Amino acid sequence: MAPNATAPQNSSPVRNSSPAEALCGLPSEQLGRMYLQMLLTRAFEEKVAFFFSRAMIHGTTHLYIGEEATAIGAVSALGPDDLITSTHRGHGHTIAKGVELKPMMAELFGRRTGSCKGKGGSMHIADLTKGHLGANGVVGGGIPIAGGAALALRILKENRVVACFFGDGAINEGTFHETVNLASVWKLPVVFVCENNQYGMSMSVKRATNVENLADRAKAYGIPGKRVDGNDVLAVYGEVKEARAHALSEGPVLVVAETYRYQGHSKSDANKYRTKEEIAEWRKKDPLPRFRARLLEGRALSKEELDRLEARAREEIEDAVEFATKSPEPELEDLFTDVYADEAVR
Repeated sequence: MAPNATAPQNSSPVRNSSPAEALCGLPSEQLGRMYLQMLLTRAFEEKVAFFFSRAMIHGTTHLYIGEEATAIGAVSALGPDDLITSTHRGHGHTIAKGVELKPMMAELFGRRTGSCKGKGGSMHIADLTKGHLGANGVVGGGIPIAGGAALALRILKENRVVACFFGDGAINEGTFHETVNLASVWKLPVVFVCENNQYGMSMSVKRATNVENLADRAKAYGIPGKRVDGNDVLAVYGEVKEARAHALSEGPVLVVAETYRYQGHSKSDANKYRTKEEIAEWRKKDPLPRFRARLLEGRALSKEELDRLEARAREEIEDAVEFATKSPEPELEDLFTDVYADEAVR
């Protein structure tokens, strides 16, 4: 293993689902929906990678392949009216929050039918109607937005929380420390979800942070810090569900999900800082076959039902691609729209 490589972290106190809570008491319908969302996220990202490799999508993108269990587990534990802030690696959060696939794909293709009319691209997808406050191209940029949104919820006395997603690289940003500190002082309803995929770009978390368990950072702010197996969708669900309840009644919680991205940081990443052995070791914990096996073992869904969900995911992604590629390109006059928050200002 390379000197800066990071081995899978499975030692205590990482939370995993025990046999007794293997399916969290969830109905088969909800479990199937979670599996479908994981499948859609994987298939969406694989399709995006395909089109990027052929220069049919421009700009850049940061794929979520390997981390699906964290987004789907966390968002599934939220209420339908709860809010989220996302990251530059945000397609999984977006799909988990229920944003439609067709405008998502159209956004990446830069089409007028995109969720942001083709002006945001991969890193700036948002849908306020779904409670998605936006992906963000700035590392840690969504953290203060989450704090502000949570403050608004507290002032308005609304029984909702904000789930704030960010990576291990962002946990060393000033925005993290400042926002968590204020959220703690004001007891804001925020669940801070750190997706520790082991690398900030090419920098191993072990070289960037002299703390083995990033959840220990919570102690400095007097809030709970939890560490969970981010490749176990139901373990994430259980941890975030508890964190949400705490955030509503007592204030913020930091949840660190230990996971791994299979692809490079972005499409331009040569991935030379990781070994094939390390990647292969993490692939043994792939969240999709892992969840499928658990659903079969728990008899929540049959093999035939799971096969149908997998076929449905492929079909929905193909429909999204067809919608995007047949959608119109922006017109010249589109340069002058969405310039101001209130178009009446013009």
